[in-house]
Amino acid sequence: MASNADVSGLTVLTQAPTQTSDDAHGYYTPGEPVGDTKAPAGLIAERWTKHKMDNRLVNPANRRKLDVIIVGTGLAGGAAAATLGEAGYNVKSFCYQDSPRRAHSIAAQGGINAAKNYKEDGDSTYRLFYDTVKGGDYRSRESNVYRLAEVSVNIIDQCVAQGVPFARDYGGLLDNRSFGGVQVSRTFYARGQTGQQLLIGAYQAMERQVAAGTVTAYTRHEMLELIVVDGKARGIIARDLVTGEIETHLADVVVLASGGYGNVFYLSTNAMGSNVTAAWRAHRKGAYMANPCYTQIHPTCIPVSGDHQSKLTLMSESLRNDGRIWVPKNAEDCDKDPRDIPEEDRDYYLERIYPAFGNLVPRDIASRAAKYVCDEGRGVGPMVGDFRRGVYLDFSAAIERLGRDGIEEKYDNLFDMYERITGENPYEVPMRIYPAVHYVMGGLWVDYDLQSNIDGLFVTGEANFSDHGANRLGASALMQGLADGYFVLPNTIRDYLADGPFDKIEESHPDVVAARTSVEERVQKFLSINGNRTVDSYHKELGHIMWEYCGMERSEDGLRKAIDMIRELKADFWTNVKVLGTADSLNQSLEKAGRVADFLELGELMCIDALNRRESCGGHFRAESQTDEGEALRHDDEFAYVAAWEFSGDNEAPVLHKEDLVYTAIEMKQRSYK
Repeated sequence: MASNADVSGLTVLTQAPTQTSDDAHGYYTPGEPVGDTKAPAGLIAERWTKHKMDNRLVNPANRRKLDVIIVGTGLAGGAAAATLGEAGYNVKSFCYQDSPRRAHSIAAQGGINAAKNYKEDGDSTYRLFYDTVKGGDYRSRESNVYRLAEVSVNIIDQCVAQGVPFARDYGGLLDNRSFGGVQVSRTFYARGQTGQQLLIGAYQAMERQVAAGTVTAYTRHEMLELIVVDGKARGIIARDLVTGEIETHLADVVVLASGGYGNVFYLSTNAMGSNVTAAWRAHRKGAYMANPCYTQIHPTCIPVSGDHQSKLTLMSESLRNDGRIWVPKNAEDCDKDPRDIPEEDRDYYLERIYPAFGNLVPRDIASRAAKYVCDEGRGVGPMVGDFRRGVYLDFSAAIERLGRDGIEEKYDNLFDMYERITGENPYEVPMRIYPAVHYVMGGLWVDYDLQSNIDGLFVTGEANFSDHGANRLGASALMQGLADGYFVLPNTIRDYLADGPFDKIEESHPDVVAARTSVEERVQKFLSINGNRTVDSYHKELGHIMWEYCGMERSEDGLRKAIDMIRELKADFWTNVKVLGTADSLNQSLEKAGRVADFLELGELMCIDALNRRESCGGHFRAESQTDEGEALRHDDEFAYVAAWEFSGDNEAPVLHKEDLVYTAIEMKQRSYK
């Protein structure tokens, strides 16, 4: 395909692949295909090394003249702030939490992958690359994933040097365990609190730079708008969540590390404050939103117990190393005490269907399998609606094999958390688990340098459309966040900053004033509607629509229905929401209103994206596209592309740009874990 324009690593291509079926016809406008001009060629094992050498440098004196804004202080944002501050740039770091240490990365439990082959079980950089591409159902970029696997080994060394207390074996060497979708042990862990320990490492590195004066931390600040001047990202408009003051912050480059948007489903494992606003504001300014329908449903969560819940709790995937998943073979046994159900009446369905991987199949496959057995009427636990939504995660065999002390050493904090929430002792009674929304593989489109199609806007971690394709393998989120923050972004952003120092922008610039004014008007609009419904009621209704029609299984009819329902809900929101309080004070109702307004727009786009993709891949399962055995069925001839969506205006059809996925080092084939 020939190119006719280059903008910030984005190539507009003149020929588009044909698509024989388009369920979303009329819901969007076809756009020109796009490509990643920054992606290096050559042998895949040499691409990242060559690219680093080709990137231009910024001398230390010039670094002191360059300002960088980073939104988010999780692993991607905290690591980037620490590294860029250490390099001598002037960094402004923003988070809506009261401390960078409260970023949602702290909630990750099970571990972080790295291809170190400490167990001598056949692991390698290529094996990690292969497992990740296969796990993502061949919908991720080849070069990006290999780079991720390549730098994974450096992450562990970096974190050990920071003092992260990874688990160690009897001889004092770093220990490993397995996660879903792989047949080797490559996951480094700190009991069930790996995310917390890694975040503390990044946080202390960042705080060192705060003390040195290269990083300025703005806590309790929420980004509400991106400032774009002459086609380049030059700052943000943020609200001080304590005083309500609207602030203008200008810089030479903006980095979004603001996490994922799983809370569009209302019930998820995400922190209650996790939102899409930073990314969505950038999307409305022109940044492409890629693969928004790719949502990961985690199979190992504490089940929904009723309408009173506002979030769900994750049980680490690492538990599947020793826990066996089962349901009764007979529906009439579902209300029995599981200890009274004999072995011959138990269906260890993952071990039965997928003998090669057993309980360690990837998350999307384990989630759908749990849904199927519950839909058959063999779910366990209390009735919620018309179903028992739960399956057993049983440790009795592991306790018999390793002893209670052995299980406590591995999982004690997870078992304690489960008992505190459910009131049941998992050492004595099997855990009950069920799938829940956990992670999103979609996000803002970026090139190989992690730069969006807006010059000067870089996106890292879960906020970008990432390296995971249609399904993230376990223990890869922490890997990607730290890879982006410590090793990738610092090497690629300097090529952009090498053109600086840039002309300074004043707060009086018309584009800056317009951005600030739009935020102020939006805040006043929320407060002036004075309707009859709470923000939470809208969020909960949106979440129900998304889960029912754009959750574990999607269909053409269901997605069309969801789009209509979301549009009606959005129209009602803007005429009937009631936001209490004032703009010039701490006002959580106002905070939620802005986030839910963006979720409503995102939810519609997610359904349009899912409607357009009439195939099943990874976590995106279309009922119309499955094998005779009920497995996901891809259509590489039509859908081997990244869907990059362009915002075209309020109530206007979005524009779809397609980036073809090309593999040279790996063969595309239907996944099998049997």
